[in-house]
Amino acid sequence: MDISESLRMSLRTIRGHKLRSALTTLGIVIGIAAVITFVTLGASVKAEVVGQFGDTPANRVFLVAEPEDEGGPPAALSQPVFTAHDVDELRDIAGVERVIPRGTVGVTALEAHNQTIARNELVATSPALFEGTTFVAGGSFAEGNETTMVVNEPAATLFATNLSAGDRVTVTRKGGTTFNLTVVGVLSENASVNPLSGFGTQPRFYVSTGAYDTVVESPTQGVTQRVYPQVTVVAEDPTQTQAVKDRANEYLDSDASDARQLAPESYAVNARTNDDIVERIRNVVNRLTQFVTGIAVISLIVGAIGIANIMLVSVRERTKQIGIMKAVGATNRDVLQLFLVESVLLGLLGTLIGVPLGAAGGLVATVYADLPLTLPLIWVGIAIVIGVLVGIFAGVYPAWSATRVDPIEALRYE
Repeated sequence: MDISESLRMSLRTIRGHKLRSALTTLGIVIGIAAVITFVTLGASVKAEVVGQFGDTPANRVFLVAEPEDEGGPPAALSQPVFTAHDVDELRDIAGVERVIPRGTVGVTALEAHNQTIARNELVATSPALFEGTTFVAGGSFAEGNETTMVVNEPAATLFATNLSAGDRVTVTRKGGTTFNLTVVGVLSENASVNPLSGFGTQPRFYVSTGAYDTVVESPTQGVTQRVYPQVTVVAEDPTQTQAVKDRANEYLDSDASDARQLAPESYAVNARTNDDIVERIRNVVNRLTQFVTGIAVISLIVGAIGIANIMLVSVRERTKQIGIMKAVGATNRDVLQLFLVESVLLGLLGTLIGVPLGAAGGLVATVYADLPLTLPLIWVGIAIVIGVLVGIFAGVYPAWSATRVDPIEALRYE
């Protein structure tokens, strides 16, 4: 029996049991759709986050203090350990162009144009952060100025009447006290700033370190100083970034470093370049994607069991047909081929339905998460191969069982 005849007979059997075939392939459909959805979401997250770091100049080194065994995103659990003394010392390192401290000011609300919005933090930094960035209006604040702020375009549009340079904003701190700030600049949405202080597509309100109130006693200087959870060191020459990173690490490991003494026992002070952070983010996103994809694979296993079960039922129902086929000259190979083709068709049918459903699910997920859609086309091919393999593995035993049917006994079967 040639393959075309097996295909024709299998299609006729599937059409003859439409509801049963649909229920059989449902597990495959759900599994494939879930895998494609999760993989698409993971690829979109990775492309967005890695892209943001990729847009950051290559001459930056990011310093954070975080748990030594922490495997999450960089600076997710960073501690304020870098004092003003550390910032000054880092500026004196050979090859350093500028040093940008970063902290947060805890707030509860912002009010402008008679409208109040809830926010939980302002980003405290220095004007050096905005060097080389694009402003759509105004410019940066002055070093230490406690009465001015910079916003990016997503932040400006949070108010019914968009914020613009010259607008006044009333800030409510977590303790209930209020103070006023004047907007002096609006950053372009695509402006490249320190990724650890917030990506350009997220609403961000920036204030000078003059408004930053987290302090600690410097272990090396014996005086109270501002202390920051993150510091960015900018190298003069991008080709010397690694050398600057090594020198920064050498300082941080020395007795002259406040950060080394202020870091909790289970924490390590780390210096990372863009490449280090991008690689770490890739690893984190890949692990998360693999985890949720592994859960989705359970549906494929359920689908495979469903196909195997229905094929065994089909063998039982078609015992007499198998006997007639063998009586007229069909070989065990022909019978095996017939049932394997039917099983593969069921798996392929579930895949062909599941792939577009998964792509649609990925689109919905990325739209909901406000991410650009990145569809990993290689997974479409992998999904088709998986569907075929599921059909083969699920159909092997039922097909082998069909070849074991004795033709004489089969002809007597009712």
